[in-house]
Amino acid sequence: MDPSTLRPAVESLIFSSELPLKTEVIREILDEPDQKKIETVLEELNQDYQDSRHGFELVHVADGYQFRTKSGYAEWIRKLRRTKLPRLSRSAMEVLAIVAYKQPVVRAEVEAVRGVDSASAIKTLLERKLVRILGRKDVPGRPMVYGTTREFLHSFGLTNLSDLPTLREVEELHKEDPPSASQPE
Repeated sequence: MDPSTLRPAVESLIFSSELPLKTEVIREILDEPDQKKIETVLEELNQDYQDSRHGFELVHVADGYQFRTKSGYAEWIRKLRRTKLPRLSRSAMEVLAIVAYKQPVVRAEVEAVRGVDSASAIKTLLERKLVRILGRKDVPGRPMVYGTTREFLHSFGLTNLSDLPTLREVEELHKEDPPSASQPE
């Protein structure tokens, strides 16, 4: 592909895609045999959009690339949309965290950690496509095995699961900012 059209073509594909676009997909669509050329263009675009003159940036997330509004402008975007971001209940967040850190995991393992029934929270996470069924465990009863999805990575701005904070980091944050007496745990 002509170098003068490669950059705008890559930029337009990423701009037009609702989901993060993988490098391989860009290469296939543009029929570009040299993956290194695509990677170079992505690096250049990333550098250009770091400039403070732009209200958005190129982000590497969920094994792909996506344009996102810079966090400093989130307030105005919320006003534009006039909607609240969908929230997860505390129980759904607990289950999601357990699945993210212990996957692949079965419901009984989640419930052993939480100490309560988690069927409703798992159902909510499946409906929101944050968790998916990976298969069935080869034990009596053949329970379903759960893991996180690409949508989970996308929603939380993660490239992969190794971007999750370690449990030690989470504990240190909790020590620094303990819940106040007026907030239920």
